[in-house]
Amino acid sequence: MTDDGRRGLDRLARAWLARLDVELPAARELRRRLHAEPRLSGQEQDTTDLVLTELGVAGTPVAGTGAWVRVGPPGSSIGVRAELDALPVVERTSVGWAASGVAMHACGHDVHLAALVAVLRAAAALPTGLLPQGVVGVFQPREESDASGGLDVVSSGLLADQGVRAMVGAHVHHGVPAGSVSTGAGAINAAYDGFEVTVTGRGGHGAYPESARDPITALARIALGLPGLVRTTVPGMRPAVISVGTLRAGDGAANVIPDTGLLLASLRTYDATDRERLRARVAEFVTATAQAAGCVGTTRVMPGEPVLSNDPVLSRGTDRWLGALGLRAVEPIRTLGSDDFAYYAERVPALMCFVGVHDEPGLGAPSLHDPEFLPPDRAVGDVARAMIAAWLGAADMLTGEDDHVHLRQ
Repeated sequence: MTDDGRRGLDRLARAWLARLDVELPAARELRRRLHAEPRLSGQEQDTTDLVLTELGVAGTPVAGTGAWVRVGPPGSSIGVRAELDALPVVERTSVGWAASGVAMHACGHDVHLAALVAVLRAAAALPTGLLPQGVVGVFQPREESDASGGLDVVSSGLLADQGVRAMVGAHVHHGVPAGSVSTGAGAINAAYDGFEVTVTGRGGHGAYPESARDPITALARIALGLPGLVRTTVPGMRPAVISVGTLRAGDGAANVIPDTGLLLASLRTYDATDRERLRARVAEFVTATAQAAGCVGTTRVMPGEPVLSNDPVLSRGTDRWLGALGLRAVEPIRTLGSDDFAYYAERVPALMCFVGVHDEPGLGAPSLHDPEFLPPDRAVGDVARAMIAAWLGAADMLTGEDDHVHLRQ
């Protein structure tokens, strides 16, 4: 990058940060309103309407209940994503603005949304000509759903239509110290697949199990055995995990053996070969275990997002900006979590930052998806600054390394 280009980004960073400080009090209040009224995947229209009202713009619909907003000059742009949906979790915090229903922002999406609103409002207030690229804010639905909103945004043609040449995002994380950000290059999140296992037997009386074909026993053996398939399938130095999330059988009677049972599980892998082998092993194990109990086991795979890989040039560029915006770059963390932000990374250079929320992260601190997970209000500002740092890192890349950037087909 030329000296003039660097000085231009320095001026932009100072102005954007100063304006962000003006916007943050309202953004923190917005976060609390969003947290108190969460919406599940596919039901986010109220949330979208609220953030667009706070922005004072109509926005353009995308991916059903989502929307996008553009700030800055025409032509090429850098996208920033935040997620709209909450989780089917009953909140167990004591704050006055806790969610009261069966949904909760237990993954920090309320923080991300409020931060992006502040970033966009601050960008819109900058002097004309200061932004070298457009800023495209993407309010994405269904990140927590198998029906990926990220895939739908990418498939909509938005990236090409708006000249999006890089995508950035920021996600709160319980394993990173407060005030710190992890931007590791390469794979940082795993590929994800869901499994729906159905075991069908023959119902009967609990006093006469020999006359029935008990699907619960088979389902329990499957639930206990699935995680162990990783150890016998994947080399020990390659990360992978199978977790069971749901077991369902019977209608509440203690003396009735039901006809069927259902199990839902997830598979997370970093290696494509491991992913395919474990898919096959799960189906084989379900069939054999159910058959041994005199039942029939079927497996339906629900393919999910690919591995999320951070662009190395974008990662280095973002790290250079974090300190200037009051944040610390820390050693990269790589997790078996997954995120449909991976679909953006398949099309353009992309970066997902992990932003710390706990002063002393560790095993005792509430984690993502925990009913007690509640990032402090200061996290809104930290996420917003991480988004701006990543945007500036992308602007560095676009200005200085144009040959690196292209929309992948």
